[in-house]
Amino acid sequence: MSTDHFSGHAADYARARPTYPPELFAWLATQCAAHDFAWDCGTGNGQAARALAEHFRHVHATDLSAEQVAQAAPHPRVDYLAAPAEASGLPDHACDLITVAQALHWFCSDAFYGEVKRVLKPSGLFAAWTYTLLRGEPELNAAVEDFHTNIVGPWWPPERRWVDLGYREIPFPFTDIETPGFEIRLEWTRGDLLAYLRTWSATQRCIKESGADPTVAFGERIAHLWPDDTARKPIAWPIALRCGRLS
Repeated sequence: MSTDHFSGHAADYARARPTYPPELFAWLATQCAAHDFAWDCGTGNGQAARALAEHFRHVHATDLSAEQVAQAAPHPRVDYLAAPAEASGLPDHACDLITVAQALHWFCSDAFYGEVKRVLKPSGLFAAWTYTLLRGEPELNAAVEDFHTNIVGPWWPPERRWVDLGYREIPFPFTDIETPGFEIRLEWTRGDLLAYLRTWSATQRCIKESGADPTVAFGERIAHLWPDDTARKPIAWPIALRCGRLS
């Protein structure tokens, strides 16, 4: 069953999460025989759904969180629905492509995969991806790794392990196809980085259960790397992509 970790900070999530590279969606489109219909499951605020709409005539975007869906920007070729991953509301064999962006670890169950197999066309493609820990200058990398593992580590849900493994061992009942490498590249201020870290599910649980926001101390820790808070630094996230077809 799907788990909702983000309704309580849906607006912050929509503002602070990094965007995916257009090249990812262009490549996915080349792997599909037709471009009539795509389903983006776990759509959150619709970031991936709107990118898919540049390549597909219609995109059905679902998320368990009604609050997340409410943050989604409208698009003429995207319809949004608050629904669990296991109940898309779609007819059989409707989808040329099914995507799950940064969410498969929350609902990679037999029930969800049964729904995927029901609504995917025989020639269709299933694609799921996650981005791993951000990379910047070495001192920042070490600080982020420490924040992830030691500061908010006790508050990560168990499903987080699939992200840390880059989806390599996540249940995936499809025939894998080879994928190219993609990464997210942005230039962020220190405030941008702290806002992003605050959207982590572990950070939110830490704030809720301890009453303290750990990003405050983290911001002080890295202040010397950003003496000018308006300065922008390059940040990258490697994308771990799994794509497969029905066996």
